[in-house]
Amino acid sequence: MNHQTPIDRLRRPIRDLRISVTDRCNFRCSYCMPKEIFGDDFAFMPKSELLTFEEIERLTRLFASIGVKKIRLTGGEPLLRKDMPTLVSRIMQVDGVEDVGLTTNGVMLGAHAQALHDAGLRRLNVSLDALDSELFGRLNGRGVDSALILKQIDHAVETGFEVKVNMVVQKGVNESEILPMAAYFKDKGVTLRFIEFMDVGNDNGWSFKRVVTKKEIYERLAEIHELEPVDPDYFGEVASRYRYKGTQSEVGFITSVSESFCSSCTRARLSSNGIFYTCLFAYKGFDLRALLRGGASDEEILSAIVEVWEARADRYSDERTEQTARNRKKINMSYIGG
Repeated sequence: MNHQTPIDRLRRPIRDLRISVTDRCNFRCSYCMPKEIFGDDFAFMPKSELLTFEEIERLTRLFASIGVKKIRLTGGEPLLRKDMPTLVSRIMQVDGVEDVGLTTNGVMLGAHAQALHDAGLRRLNVSLDALDSELFGRLNGRGVDSALILKQIDHAVETGFEVKVNMVVQKGVNESEILPMAAYFKDKGVTLRFIEFMDVGNDNGWSFKRVVTKKEIYERLAEIHELEPVDPDYFGEVASRYRYKGTQSEVGFITSVSESFCSSCTRARLSSNGIFYTCLFAYKGFDLRALLRGGASDEEILSAIVEVWEARADRYSDERTEQTARNRKKINMSYIGG
């Protein structure tokens, strides 16, 4: 079953699908799930509300039939979902899917890396916001030592994964870690990606004043390292990529605040309870789970997906101001699958 790829109102095709498999996480990072909001008594989704693996596989197959090539499994923390290698194996077998990745905080990689690799997964993004153990423990809200995550990254690389490390940089919080993180992962040959602090969700206290821009980070790096630009691998690639001259090590920047990439955004998002969103900064979505569990045919579900995408005109990062960031209610990142 193959159909024409839908194009949205800004002429952007659908190419990527980010699937949140759980809204739960074992960290409480302030920019995603601050512990003041997501306390020990927070009510997460019951299992019955989550999409089953069969439902995720079916939707993946439908999205692939209209042009989706890349799948990213996210959360929450996806490795909290039981039997993730089984889901990976099922998605890897979907016709049209060319690339599958998984984003994790890394805590549970030691227990799952080999099984995920055996299932066919080859790419991991690991979130790490500081090398300094005390600082990292405060940032993750659980006191987890950065040494544990570094050990898990090494284990993943030894297992055979291509690993990229994501660092969210906040002014006055962890900007002192920019150069130590860059030096550490340059020597490891692991790509580090600096992510500008974004106003995802409603609870992270975002302000332009707390953003460390790509330009500021690049200038710090350039004082120590000679960088050369790397061409994008594909249309819609999120990160601006650079190589440390004379090496194969890369560093990337995800610049949704200072240098918006809305014009080339090809990403759709599926929440863990089956809501289809067309933007990370969305405030509403379309309920695909209701169609799945209401007995809708593949063609009926596809028709709904295409209709939603063709009506899409999202360009929030182009339009962001302090006022819109403060006043617009958005879906929390742990729910929408950042």
